[in-house]
Amino acid sequence: MRIVLSNISPEHADEVAGALIERRLAACVNLIPIRSVYRWDGAVQNDPETTLVIKVGEASLDRLVTELHTLHPYDLPEIVVLPVDVDRSLGAYVDWVRAESSGPVTA
Repeated sequence: MRIVLSNISPEHADEVAGALIERRLAACVNLIPIRSVYRWDGAVQNDPETTLVIKVGEASLDRLVTELHTLHPYDLPEIVVLPVDVDRSLGAYVDWVRAESSGPVTA
């Protein structure tokens, strides 16, 4: 299991989060409103953003990162992958994340 963080413009956050869930690339996406201060194109920016906290099983991680990069509206999207200590996490939750982010269900 992994946690993927990505900051995105608030107007795109619901659409991208929903697409990741609909495509079964993520089990859950938390949307957290924030303000980011950073330098871009030589100027200091101060913008509202939404942090996506994405829960994904290891088997789906590469597909999720690829799709997130495709869906993301930024020229250089933040996509940061964090490990999860599955041995210390609640096993049933880890299993749920793995099952829910296993990709499309086929009949």
